[in-house]
Amino acid sequence: MSQENVEMARAAVDAFNRGDVDAAFKDFAPDFAFDMSRAIGININRDVYDLDQFRRLLAEFTGTWDSFRLGVDEYIDAGDDVVTPFTNRLSGRDGIELQARGTWVWTIRDGAIVRACLYQEFEEALEAAGLRE
Repeated sequence: MSQENVEMARAAVDAFNRGDVDAAFKDFAPDFAFDMSRAIGININRDVYDLDQFRRLLAEFTGTWDSFRLGVDEYIDAGDDVVTPFTNRLSGRDGIELQARGTWVWTIRDGAIVRACLYQEFEEALEAAGLRE
């Protein structure tokens, strides 16, 4: 089942990057949790969001940029979890470009994405997914 989990995470990222937001969310569980409690940065709301809140947050955030691309560097199979270190690329007004790095741990159960948790440190994400002690 874990390779299917990797493909589910990959499909969500690919759909988002091609602008198909409905397809990006098609495998998200109704009780999905988006965990930003470990986020570091200016104007970051360190909180856990439900699916509707996450959709609004994502639309609001991406709407402030001319372009926003999720850049997953690799998909790491961790059973029920998929670890995705990323380098997101954003561009805004006047040619301003930004890269944001971190690692997501996606949790998938019963064929649905139930959680995405942001980790600033790759090793911490691996530990959370049971790949390091």
